[in-house]
Amino acid sequence: MDTLLAATAVFLLTHFLPSTPLRTPLVEAMGEWPYRALYSLVALVTLAWMITAYVDAPREVLWPGLRYVPLVVMPFAFVLLACGYWRNPTMVGADKLLKSDDPARGMIRITRHPLMWAIMLWAVAHILARGDLKSVVFFGGLLLLAGLGTVLMDSRKKSNPDWARFAAVTSNLPFVAIAQGRNRIAWREIGWSRPAIGLALFTAFFYGHLWLFGAKPY
Repeated sequence: MDTLLAATAVFLLTHFLPSTPLRTPLVEAMGEWPYRALYSLVALVTLAWMITAYVDAPREVLWPGLRYVPLVVMPFAFVLLACGYWRNPTMVGADKLLKSDDPARGMIRITRHPLMWAIMLWAVAHILARGDLKSVVFFGGLLLLAGLGTVLMDSRKKSNPDWARFAAVTSNLPFVAIAQGRNRIAWREIGWSRPAIGLALFTAFFYGHLWLFGAKPY
C-alpha cells in the first residue's frame, strides 16, 4: 500500500507540473514539443508504476462493493469520451478553436471538459464497485487529477483573449450553462455516430473486462 501511495503521489505531482511556474522555464529551455514529449513519457511511466502498485497492493475491504454501478455509469463515461475528442477547444493544441464564431458545439455545450468528466465518472464508478482501500487510492487519485485538472485548465487558459467568450457560453459542471440559459442542447451537432462509438467501446470493454483486467464487470 505504501508503494501505491507513493506512485499515486508522484503521478499527481507530475501531472500538475504544467500548472506551476516551472513549466515556462522548462519550455524555454527544451522547446514546446520536446517538453510535451518528455511530459508524456513521464506520465506513461508514472501511470505504469501506479498500475503495477495497484495490482500488487493487498485488498482491504471498506464496504460491500456496489458492483452494478459501472453498468449504469460507464455508458455515459464512454459517450463523453467518444464525443469529447471532436472539436474540443480545451484539448492540448486546440486553442485555435476558441477563435471560431461558435466555439462551443456538440458535447461542449453540455460541459467544456467532457474528457475529464468521463474520467471522473469512471473513477467514481470503480471506487463504489470495488469498495476497497487500494481502489480508493488508485481511482481516487485519478478522480482528483481529473477534477482539479478542469479547474487548473480553466485558470491557465484565462490568459487567452478568446477564453472569456468561450467560458461565457459553457460550464465545467455538465448542463449548468444550459440550465442558466447561456447555451442549449443541439442534438444534431452531437449526432448519433460518436455516441454509438462510445457505446460500442463500452460493450467491448464490458465483455473483455475479465480478460483485460482480471475482474468481472458485474
